[in-house]
Amino acid sequence: MQIPFIDLKTQYENMKEEMDQAIHEVLDSSQFILGPAVTQCETSLEEYVGVKHAWAVASGTDALMMALMALEVGPGDEVIVPGFSFFATAEAVSLVGATPVFVDIDPVTYNINTDLLESAFTEKTKAIIPVGLYGQPSDMDAINTLAQKHGVAVVEDAAQSFGSSYKGKKSGGLGTIGCTSFFPAKPLGCYGDGGAVFTDDDQLAEVLRQIRMHGEVERYSHGRLGINGRMDSIQCAVINVKLPKFNQEVEQRQVVAKRYLQGLADVSELVLPVVSDDCVSAWAQFTVRVSNRPQVQERLKEKGVPTAVHYPSPMYKQPVYKDLVQGLELPECEKASQQVMSLPMHPFLQEETQDYIISALKEAVR
Repeated sequence: MQIPFIDLKTQYENMKEEMDQAIHEVLDSSQFILGPAVTQCETSLEEYVGVKHAWAVASGTDALMMALMALEVGPGDEVIVPGFSFFATAEAVSLVGATPVFVDIDPVTYNINTDLLESAFTEKTKAIIPVGLYGQPSDMDAINTLAQKHGVAVVEDAAQSFGSSYKGKKSGGLGTIGCTSFFPAKPLGCYGDGGAVFTDDDQLAEVLRQIRMHGEVERYSHGRLGINGRMDSIQCAVINVKLPKFNQEVEQRQVVAKRYLQGLADVSELVLPVVSDDCVSAWAQFTVRVSNRPQVQERLKEKGVPTAVHYPSPMYKQPVYKDLVQGLELPECEKASQQVMSLPMHPFLQEETQDYIISALKEAVR
């Protein structure tokens, strides 16, 4: 049996007629950049997240960079980030000339450990980037309280947590600026690269709009430096088709996650994911811990069960940061990088297939 890790084909087949029509409407209009599909996408995203402003951008990485640029983060500034996330979280900080300050994670949620945040602040701290790893937001009340105390901004990295909620409020709208990714494998994905930035701040929204278009204040008048950060009309058309169905898919992810949690509850060799009481996870990944990961992955591969490691190295262990963080040790980040393993997770995972995965995993760990 060959099992897809993420089943984008089935998703497309379920909305093929509507999707094909939406894409062909863009082709027929020939408005490929900032056309009506983009306007519709942004309006729908504002309504979904519950914020005043949303801009569709070229990627989740661009979203983070644009947020930092809008907040005037640059050389000499520090930005607090978790030590364990996809590399773009720290990369965006470095690309604007600032310095990422890495903090260890909570071993249960894999998100930044808010008990360790206070000691990470210095007079150079300009922002915090909490990440909603694997699908659930960070402890945003604690983070926002500390940020307010120190007078810094919160840039929420909702690349994996888009579709989740924290105390009833949607991820993406939990900080000063929210950022997400529409990479195809994300809970809400387009058919290429894409992303979005969110804010309730009118002034920041205008700055973000300008940054997205080379800093244009108006046509051919550039009041600031920016980037070519626009999400194209075809990718926005894809989101326009998927977004109305997204809540249903997130609900189905809950069903899939529950089946995993119930089916693997008696497997002492595994540490199963835990969702905080304040959160509803988008279940971007179903990630377990296992001590003998390479052997388990190989045994599962032999049975046709794909797995992934998110991520095999903490961000601060990447070669590019070797001179920045000499001697830094964040024990929970390093344990996680050695033990985490993600299982197939998508809304279309059939119960029979999932039973097979659970059975195969039980055999593989013993």
